[in-house]
Amino acid sequence: MIRNRILFVTLMVAVVLLAACGEETVDDVLQSLDDRVGEMTSFSAEAEMTMSTGEEPEQYQVDVLHKADDFFKVVMNNMNDEKGDQVILRNDEGVFVLTPSINKSYKFQNDWPKQHSQPYMYTSLVADVLNDSDREFQMTDNYYVFKVKTNYKGNQQLPYQEVYFHKDSYKPALVRVQDQNGDTMVEVEFSSFEFDVDIADSEFDTDENLSEGAVSVPTMTELEERDMTVYTPNVVPEGASKSGEEVVEFEDGERVILTYEGDKSFTLVQEQFESYPTSLQVPVSATGDLVDLGFTVGHLNNHSLEWELDGMRFVLASDSLTVNEMVQVAQSVDQQVMK
Repeated sequence: MIRNRILFVTLMVAVVLLAACGEETVDDVLQSLDDRVGEMTSFSAEAEMTMSTGEEPEQYQVDVLHKADDFFKVVMNNMNDEKGDQVILRNDEGVFVLTPSINKSYKFQNDWPKQHSQPYMYTSLVADVLNDSDREFQMTDNYYVFKVKTNYKGNQQLPYQEVYFHKDSYKPALVRVQDQNGDTMVEVEFSSFEFDVDIADSEFDTDENLSEGAVSVPTMTELEERDMTVYTPNVVPEGASKSGEEVVEFEDGERVILTYEGDKSFTLVQEQFESYPTSLQVPVSATGDLVDLGFTVGHLNNHSLEWELDGMRFVLASDSLTVNEMVQVAQSVDQQVMK
C-alpha cells in the first residue's frame, strides 16, 4: 500500500512538472500578445505583400512604422513598377493618403488603422486575434498560428486570415488572407520586424513625405517615348458589360474612360499625368471614408471610389454597384493594353 502511494505521488509530481515545462496554452499566448501591444513604444516592419485579386499576382514592398500616440506610416511600392511609392500616414493632424510621384494627397478624419483589418499592421493583427471568440489555434515547432475573421470595411469577399507569430518573440511572420473558399488572395511575409525602435518625428511629417518622393516634370523626349497603359477590371459584376472606351487628352496628361452598361452599370476613369503640380496643397475630405483595397487605400465618397495605382489616378463611379462590388472591381483592375 505504501509503495503504491509513493508511486502515485511520484507520478503526480511528474505530471505537474511536465505541465509546467510544456507549451503555452492559447490563453497564455493571447495574454502575451495583448501585453506586447500594451507595452511596446514603437515598431518597424518590412514585408512583401502578394495580391492575387487580379488576373496576375501583384507584389508590393511594404514598410511600416508605428510610434506611440497613434503615429503610423505605411509605404507601399509596387515591385513591378517604378512610378514611385504610395504613403498612408497618420499623425496629429489626421490621416493622409499620399502619392508623392504626382504630388497628390487626401486628408481624412477617422480612426485608421483601427477601423478594420490591416494584414501588414501588427496592432491590427493582434486586435483581430483577440476579438474573435471563434478563433482557431494551433502550434508548430516555430509558430503560433491563428485562423480568425477579418474586418474589412466594404469588402466581404475576404472573410478569414491565417496569422503566424514567432514563438520565441511574438513577432509576426506570415499572414494569409483568404476568400470564402479558403483560397489565399493576399499574402504578407515579414522579412524584418523590430519592437521599441527609435523613430524620428519627421518620418510622420506630411510635407516632408510628399517632398521626398516628388519627381521632376518629364522632358519632351520622355513624353514622346511614354505609352499610355490602359487598365481594365478582371471582375465585372453580372449584369454589366463593356460598352465604350474613350481616350481624352487634358492639360496635364491623358484620360481613359471605360463605360459598362446594364443593371450594374459603372464608369472607370484613369488618368496618367505628363506634368505634375509644383505646390504641396493638401485637399481636405470633409465627407467620405477610407476603403482598404489591399494595395492601397481608396477614397469613398457618395457614389464614387478613387485611388492611385502605378502613378495614375483612378475613379470608379456608379449608382448601381454596392460598396462591396465597387471594392471587388477596384481590386481586380490590371493593365491590359498598351496604346
